[in-house]
Amino acid sequence: MATTIATLTQKTDGTLEGVFATIRVNAPIAIVPNTGKASEEAPDYRVIHRKTGFEIGAAWNRIARQTGEEYLSVKLEAPEIGVIFGNLAPAPGGDPNRKVILWNNPS
Repeated sequence: MATTIATLTQKTDGTLEGVFATIRVNAPIAIVPNTGKASEEAPDYRVIHRKTGFEIGAAWNRIARQTGEEYLSVKLEAPEIGVIFGNLAPAPGGDPNRKVILWNNPS
């Protein structure tokens, strides 16, 4: 079962803004295109804490093997949470500008 850990709204410039929330964390975040990408392995997006400006993660464009659909693979990291991996998905309700980050428990 996937758990929603962030709700986001896509802006016209490609940036996503919203809130990353767990039991211990409630942080305003932005996922912004990495315009300074220096190599193929570098992230396609940076995840920024909107209040502090600190980078707390990154995201990469991926293609699903089974469906061929494009998605974002997201990695968040901070002392309070350790490392969390998730995927960006459409939010319930059908609004194409609303997105969520889903976390799948690795166990």
